[in-house]
Amino acid sequence: MANKGTVKIGIINVSDRASKGIYEDIPGKAILATLKEYLITSFEPVYRVIPDEEDQIAETMIHMADQEGCCLVVTSGGTGPAVRDVTPEATEAVCEKMVPGFGELMRAESLKYVPTAILSRQTAGIRGRTLIVNLPGKPKAIRECLDAVFPAIPYCIDLIEGPYLETDPKVMPVFRPRK
Repeated sequence: MANKGTVKIGIINVSDRASKGIYEDIPGKAILATLKEYLITSFEPVYRVIPDEEDQIAETMIHMADQEGCCLVVTSGGTGPAVRDVTPEATEAVCEKMVPGFGELMRAESLKYVPTAILSRQTAGIRGRTLIVNLPGKPKAIRECLDAVFPAIPYCIDLIEGPYLETDPKVMPVFRPRK
C-alpha cells in the first residue's frame, strides 16, 4: 500500500462531439457509476472529456498518473479503426508496460454480443504506479467489458504498489491470490 492518501481514479471520455458539448457525456458517467457500484473503497474521481487528439489524450493520461497520482485511469472511446480513433496509440506512447490480456478479454466478451468486436483495439498498460485501461465508447459495452476485466484490476494495482482497492463482493468479486 504505497499510496496512503486519497485514492484517485481517472476517467477520460475521448470524444470530439462530447468535448464540444454536441452531445452529453454518457460514457464517462457510465464508467463513474459502475466504479461507484463496484468499489467500497472511497475514491476521488479525476474526470475529463477531451477530443480525439493523440497528444491531448497522452498529456491527460500523463497528468492523471504523474501529477494527480491516480492508481487507475479508465478511458472510453477512440478504440475503433476509424481515422480519429487514437486512444490505444496514446496509451502505448505513455506506458512502460503493456498488459494485452485486458484487451483480449474485452474483445472475447464483446464477441458474445456483436461480431464487430474484432474491430476493437482496446488495450491496457502501466505507467509507474498507474494502470490505464481503454474501454469502448458505448455504455452497454463499457459495462460488459468492465464486468469482465475488473476482477483482476485491484490485484494488478497491488502489484504496481498502488492503494488497496476493495469491492463489494456481491457486486464485483475480485481475485487476489491467497498469501
